[in-house]
Amino acid sequence: MPRPEQHVFVCVQTRPAGHPRGSCGQSGSGDLLQALGLGLQQAGLAERVALTSCGCLGPCGDGPSVLVYPQGVLYVGVSRGDVPSILDHLTGGEPVTRLLAPATVWS
Repeated sequence: MPRPEQHVFVCVQTRPAGHPRGSCGQSGSGDLLQALGLGLQQAGLAERVALTSCGCLGPCGDGPSVLVYPQGVLYVGVSRGDVPSILDHLTGGEPVTRLLAPATVWS
């Protein structure tokens, strides 16, 4: 396998029902992970972009969260319908502005 140029992390953290922070897992991140994987394969990016499920990325109440490296772009509130826009970003486009996490997440 060649070294990936980019790495995409999808939070699949789950918490008990009613937890005050919520979780990406309860917000459908499992389906999102599958859709991203399929999208990467269909776009011919699977060799270039690593896709990894992960635990909490921070903004639980705004999930599902997706983190793209090496750019350090954090997306929140991502759905299956956003996959084409994220794929555009991964193929050299600009980050998807409407999905960017607030700057306060990184402070």
